[in-house]
Amino acid sequence: MEVTATSIRPELARPRSAVLGGVCAGLARHLRRSEGGVRVAFIIVSFFGGAGILFYLWLWAFVPLERDSSGEGTGVPVSRRVPVAVVLVIAQVVLVASEIAGLVGGRDAVVNAALLGVIVAGGGAVAWSLLMDVADPGRSLAYGTAVRTASTALLLLAGIAALLSHTQGFNAALGLVAIVVAVGVLVAPRVVALWTSLLAERAGRARDEQRAEIAAHLHDSVLQTLALIQVRAGASSEVARIARAQERELRDWLFAADLPVRVDLATELREIAAAIELDFAVRIDIVTAGSALEQAPAAVVGAAREAMLNAARHAGGEVSVYVETTAESIDVFVRDRGAGVDMASLPDDRLGIRESIVGRMGRAGGTATVARGAGGVGTEVHLHLAGGATA
Repeated sequence: MEVTATSIRPELARPRSAVLGGVCAGLARHLRRSEGGVRVAFIIVSFFGGAGILFYLWLWAFVPLERDSSGEGTGVPVSRRVPVAVVLVIAQVVLVASEIAGLVGGRDAVVNAALLGVIVAGGGAVAWSLLMDVADPGRSLAYGTAVRTASTALLLLAGIAALLSHTQGFNAALGLVAIVVAVGVLVAPRVVALWTSLLAERAGRARDEQRAEIAAHLHDSVLQTLALIQVRAGASSEVARIARAQERELRDWLFAADLPVRVDLATELREIAAAIELDFAVRIDIVTAGSALEQAPAAVVGAAREAMLNAARHAGGEVSVYVETTAESIDVFVRDRGAGVDMASLPDDRLGIRESIVGRMGRAGGTATVARGAGGVGTEVHLHLAGGATA
């Protein structure tokens, strides 16, 4: 028998955009039937001892969600068109009205049934709001707060009405339970938040311990090997360049993965240095002193980048960058060990240093000096920007 594409049934999976649970839509697509027909079948079977409801809940629990566009099982949140929490709150309103009518008419059976319904519907509304609606992109935080507030008010109203009507026995006990549930609804969001925070803290602690073990092992083996390769091969060799890039990437993964993202001057210069090291046979060491400067002036970053790029292109080898930030000023020193540069002998058409470094700092209200390094070896670029200057 020849198997064709049309004879293969689609995967049984629930869609991520559904009316309620997506069971009927997923089953209809799998069986190649209409969604309306499948829903009618579930309703009919539900009249036989609730079998349709139980089967629906069973499929909801065990049928997986469809894969998202990336092919993964998770990633795209589930959205539901039926506001289940609101429906349960409306049911609470109806049940509270029935309870009050039963209290006025002296019908204890109606009061008991209504109180039980209010407690179940209220608890269900809050649970659905905290577990389902919190991840639904169509439900806002204000929506969840409104649901929980309304549910709490209705539970308190039902419980207080039962207690103030001087009912006896089971009615009074249910009224007290309704008040206790209302108090639980008030503290439930806080309890869920604390529990989630505790789980995240435990997971983070376990991840940190695992990373520390890996870091210790890699520091004793891989990182030392990469450092030895750089020393033996020389800073200007291709092997040293690759080893340096791998060492930087490995250190970032081990030690900087959980650090908060900061876009300060030192971080930007390190990222620029890492990019330059990938293109040139150079090793750039950056040392910082002073307080962290969270908003790096664009002029200083651009001029420092040009200075590091010139040092890598024309000198290579070892390049050192020293950054000092104070409340009054920012100073950046870029030193190489090349042949050096004489500003007076540079042709007029060489605008890289004059415009990209000196001119850029001057336009920002700072200064830039380019001179021979210590002992007449290499070049030293000094960038200075007063603290009150703006880039």
